[in-house]
This record gives sequence, C-alpha cells and structure tokens, in this order.
Amino acid sequence: MSKKTAALVLDARSAQSIYGPEQLAAIREIAELRDGVVTRQALADNPALLAGVHLMFSGWGAPVLDAKLLAAAPQLEAVFYGAGSIRSMVTPEFWERGIVVTSSWQANAVPVAEFVEALVLLSLKRFWQATRACTSRAGFRHPEVIGAYGAKVGLVSLGMVGRMTAERLRRHDLRLLAYDPFVSQSKADSLDLGIEMVSLETLFATCDVVSLHTPNLPSTRKMVTGALLASMKPGATFINSARGAVVDEEALIETLKVRADLQALLDVTDPEPPVEGSPLYSLPNVVLSPHIAGSMGDECKRMGALAVEQCRQHLAGKTPQWRITREMAEIMA
Repeated sequence: MSKKTAALVLDARSAQSIYGPEQLAAIREIAELRDGVVTRQALADNPALLAGVHLMFSGWGAPVLDAKLLAAAPQLEAVFYGAGSIRSMVTPEFWERGIVVTSSWQANAVPVAEFVEALVLLSLKRFWQATRACTSRAGFRHPEVIGAYGAKVGLVSLGMVGRMTAERLRRHDLRLLAYDPFVSQSKADSLDLGIEMVSLETLFATCDVVSLHTPNLPSTRKMVTGALLASMKPGATFINSARGAVVDEEALIETLKVRADLQALLDVTDPEPPVEGSPLYSLPNVVLSPHIAGSMGDECKRMGALAVEQCRQHLAGKTPQWRITREMAEIMA
C-alpha cells in the first residue's frame, strides 16, 4: 500500500525549530514527505504547491487555509499543527471541508508549567526582593521569607497549563487554590490534585502567589481588575504567563505604584512588548520577561513529535487524541 503524501507548510525558521532530523525521519516512516518547506509566501505565489498533499505538518507561520488555498488542495485530509492555537489558520471554509486538524498545545503547555513552578517557588522564597536588595554589603540580608511549606498558591483557570502546573506544585507542601467557572469542586476532586475551588475574590485576597492561566477571549479581557490586585496579601506575588489582555494593565501599574510590597512577574503584556516609557520597565516590583514561558529552543521539537504521533493515530483510523473541533478552536488562547 502506497504512503500518503505529506508536506511541511509553515515558515522556514519554524520548520527548523519544530521538525528536527528525528521528527522528519519519523514522518518519512509513515508518509511520503516532500522535500523542502512550503512557506506562506510560496503559496501566495503558487497555491498549486498543495496539489496532491494529503497530510500537512504545520506550525508558526502557517498560511490561512481559505477557500482559494483549499481549492488548490483537494486531497488534503488532515493538518497536524506543531504549535498551540490554530485560530489564525482556520476559516469557515476549512471547517466545512471536514478536514482533521490537531494541535500540539499539550506539548506547548509543558514548558509553561515548568516555568511557572519555578517562579512560584522562587517567589515564596522572596527571591526577587532579595536580589534587588543585594546591591551592596548592607543589603546582603535575609528578606521575610514565606517559604513553600503551608503557603497558599492560587491558579486562575484550570485548563491544560493550569492543571499541569497543579500537578507539579502538588509535590510541594503547599495549599493549592483555584478559580475556574467551568470546574466544580467535585470535578476538581476527580483530578486528584488537592485543589480547593474558591471565588476569584477569595483567591486574590488569600493567596501568597497568584498565577494566571486564562485565555484571551472577549469575555475574559481585563478580568483581573485593579480591585482584585489591590486586595492581595502583603508581600504577595502575581504571575502572568497567559495573555496580557486578561489583566487591566493600567490598574496593575497603579496598584504596583501604591503597593511596593507586591511583586509582579510578567511574561506577557498588552501590548507586547509594553509601549516605550511604560512604568512596567522601571517599577522596582516588576520583573518582565519577553514571552519565554512557552516552547523555545529544543523544547519546540516536543511539539513536532506530538504532531507526528497525532498523524500516526490518524493513519491508523483512530481519532487523534488532540484533535481540535470548531467549538474548541473558538475558546483556545
């Protein structure tokens, strides 16, 4: 039985990051992989490059699969997206074709959860405050450390990243609280992660560290208000590795100006990066990082490996584990 034809369809740099030699060899075991990378620009110049392609391996820099491109790919049956959200790639015409599409968002969640676990533990040691003080011999002293034992850590939303973060944090002797309007206490109990579900107000007011994992949707924009931030415990830390738009950034800045005891660790902002001259660059109780929580470097190969595994499941006649439906795509970050 002849193999189906596959192609890498994304930008060249992303292709190199996501699909290394090991991933390419694995694709060639199960499909006839065309040489080279089909970029968005190449397709704009020649949509016929998709003719005869059954399986598309994609990722960052994917083209928009609109009616014109789909017409040029009548045999396309499945797209394996080696990154997170597929929302910028799919169209109504794509869904109408019934093409299978998977996402490697589960693999992309792994480094985010690892990143947040590290930030939480460092925050409970007051690492950020301590390092700011150690600029002279006089500042070389212990801060008032909370420590992980018995500390309260709050997770806002229990999607993939939130749950993975909880799995990692449960290994430490701390208390996990969470807010998610779609997760009841009985559902949380079934996850066996030792999570106590509370209101958003209770979570912000009682936790030593609050970590945000909510997607950016019309219903969640500026969900984290100034009132919530102002209610945080003395010395508490706010972590955002999700999306900047979920936070009322102006209110965050004003709160941090007044509450020098609070610490904000922001891997994402809105806009990103912050505008020139933003107080986020100069506030002493803010630590900015340039959106590095997700897959970077060789971590990206994990997403490519998952895309290949999803293709194996599809070719075996199974529904891929990480298949994305139209309804799911609308609520993904």
